[in-house]
Amino acid sequence: MSCAPFAGWTAGAAAAPSPTRSSRRPLEIVGLVFLFFYFWPLAFAYLTWKLLGYPVPAELRRLVEDNVLSPLRNARWGAPASFTGTGNLAFDAYRRSEIERLEAERRKLDEEARDFRSFVDELKRAKDRDEFDAYMAKRRAAGPTVA
Repeated sequence: MSCAPFAGWTAGAAAAPSPTRSSRRPLEIVGLVFLFFYFWPLAFAYLTWKLLGYPVPAELRRLVEDNVLSPLRNARWGAPASFTGTGNLAFDAYRRSEIERLEAERRKLDEEARDFRSFVDELKRAKDRDEFDAYMAKRRAAGPTVA
């Protein structure tokens, strides 16, 4: 797909406004205000597109990929940061061993947290059982109830 028909978009942005363009500006502002009242995401998108200098779709896609998607891919949320190496083999080996040691420590802490949760659940079950047994003993001691 060629962007040749859209080449005039960015070229005309730096030029002086034409008489028809300047006469549309008040209508554009009023329309934008009403759009903010009724559907603000579209108004915000239009305003952003306008402030970026009317980029063509290919330029806009490259802008989003470079500034939004690329940092997200590099961050790898919830995972260790990607590491390409420093070129020093000794340091790279040390770094890998430290990351493995920290991961093993994290797994051990996760296992201890699971064990503690099961211990607390067992204590809660025992407490509930004691409270229920006390209730039943009190109810039996009170005698039969008439409905």
